[in-house]
Amino acid sequence: MTPVILLPGLACDEGLWTHQQAALAARGPVHVSRVHTQHASLEAMADALLAEHAGALHLVGASMGGMVALHAALRAPQRVASLALLGTSARADTAELIALRREACALFEQGRVDEVLRANLTFAFHPAHQRDASLTQAYLAMIHRAGAAQLVAQNRAVMARPDLRPRLAGLRCPTLVAVGEADALTPPECAQEIAAAIAGARLHTVAGAGHMLTLEQPAAVTQLLLDWLDGGAR
Repeated sequence: MTPVILLPGLACDEGLWTHQQAALAARGPVHVSRVHTQHASLEAMADALLAEHAGALHLVGASMGGMVALHAALRAPQRVASLALLGTSARADTAELIALRREACALFEQGRVDEVLRANLTFAFHPAHQRDASLTQAYLAMIHRAGAAQLVAQNRAVMARPDLRPRLAGLRCPTLVAVGEADALTPPECAQEIAAAIAGARLHTVAGAGHMLTLEQPAAVTQLLLDWLDGGAR
C-alpha cells in the first residue's frame, strides 16, 4: 500500500499531525518526515524525502511542508501518487517578507524566541482561537521544541525558495488544496492559484481556521484527507 508522508510546517513536528496521523494510520502506513530539520534548502529537503522512501508516495504538506511536497512532485512526478497541500504557497517571498524573516532571525539569535512567537499568534490563528490557551500553548511548545537554530535555518530555506507557479501546470497527480478561511500567512488566494494551475485539483476552504488548520479544525482536516484518499488518491 502506498504510504502517506506527512510534512510539517516551519519549526513544527509530529505534534502538528496528532489528529490526522492517528486516523490515517488506520488506513495504511503513515510517516512524519523530518527532512525540514536536516537540510538547508527546500530542494535538498525534497531530494532527501525521495531518497528516504522508495516507490510511490502520497505527500501531505502543511505550509513549508507543502512547499517541500511541491518540490518533490516537480522533481520526481512519477514517484508522487498524490498531493495534499494545506495552508501553503507556490510563490517566492516578497522583499518585504524576506526583510521580516531576517529581522525575526536576528531576534531568534538573540534568544528572543518567545517574544517573536507570541507576536505571531495573531497571524497563525483564526481570531476565534488566538486566546485559546490550550491551543496556543501547544503551538508554542511545539515551536520551542525546534529551538532557535532550527527557526533560523528553516526561515532561511523558505526565504530562498523560487517561485514555483510557472511550473505547476506540469503536475498531473490528484491534488487536494486546503486553506483556512482566515489564513493571514498564506492567504486563500495562494491556495486558489495553486488549485487553478494544477489540472483537476480540488480546493477547500476550512471554516473557523487560520494558518494552523490541522490544529484549529482537526476533525474537518482529517475528514478532508480521508476523503482525498478514498476519492482516488490511493
